[in-house]
Amino acid sequence: MRSSGYCVTQFPPGQDDNAASIICGHNHPSSGDPQPSQEDKALTARLVEAGKLLGISVLDHVVIGDGRYYSFADEGIL
Repeated sequence: MRSSGYCVTQFPPGQDDNAASIICGHNHPSSGDPQPSQEDKALTARLVEAGKLLGISVLDHVVIGDGRYYSFADEGIL
């Protein structure tokens, strides 16, 4: 899965800055469709679980595409 490296890079900056929370985001430039893929949903779940272990809340995961966006928080998933 291409997005797995993305997950790993999110928390070190938050840890270095003693962040209480983070907001993650990425785009879908190829399709332009901001609807999350199954991989995006799985990644979000892993981010939330990793954040719990580290004491860093994941406030949102935003997917951007073609002038629109999908927010996991807005959809009530986070």
